[in-house]
Amino acid sequence: MAALLKALAKSAGPKIAIGAGLAGIGLLVSGWIDRPAAEEAAAPAPLAKAPSAPETPTKPAERRSDQPMEIDPRALTVKRILKIDGPFRHGDYAWDESGAPTTGPVIITVDLRAQTLSVFRAGYEIGAAVILYGATDKPSPLGAFPITQKDADHYSNLYDNAPMPYMLRLTSDGVAIHGSDVQWGKATHGCIGVPVAFAQKLFGVTKLGDVVVITNGKRLDISKAQVGA
Repeated sequence: MAALLKALAKSAGPKIAIGAGLAGIGLLVSGWIDRPAAEEAAAPAPLAKAPSAPETPTKPAERRSDQPMEIDPRALTVKRILKIDGPFRHGDYAWDESGAPTTGPVIITVDLRAQTLSVFRAGYEIGAAVILYGATDKPSPLGAFPITQKDADHYSNLYDNAPMPYMLRLTSDGVAIHGSDVQWGKATHGCIGVPVAFAQKLFGVTKLGDVVVITNGKRLDISKAQVGA
């Protein structure tokens, strides 16, 4: 019996060896193919980034007319002023953004004595207008005030629902810049009135927090500013 088994093993040996070798290669190959997939499956998926919430501009604190803010004088440096030919009468305005930076801080200056408003972007004057301002019983405040509200279709809640198009609110007690019928002899209840077409342009270039500086005869130093484009 032992001799028979030995003979069978001898005759079947090559087949068993070849089969075992192929089986081993099969295991190696299948292991080489399957491992990356297994590793990928085992690796933790990268964490998806949570969508970032859009930044909400911080609304500046409201101020009363008797609470103007401090402002760095360097922010009032003038690099260019507009060239305005001829007299500047009530109802007139100028607007020219050519040659001015497309971005940069916007500052508005108002001179009550000169009855004019200028808007600067990065030190370049891009607009100017003749204004209306507060009468003696309700004068316009002096000092620097941030824009705290914008409303293109605003109506006064203090003065008989009067229209105040393209309103830029400056104080908590009702002072704003807005579109008006700017005519000689008219006045406001403390607001700064500008031609409606100019108010629309001004509305488009300003944002909350931009500063308006109101003076009564004190003008910016333009001695080193170029004129025109």
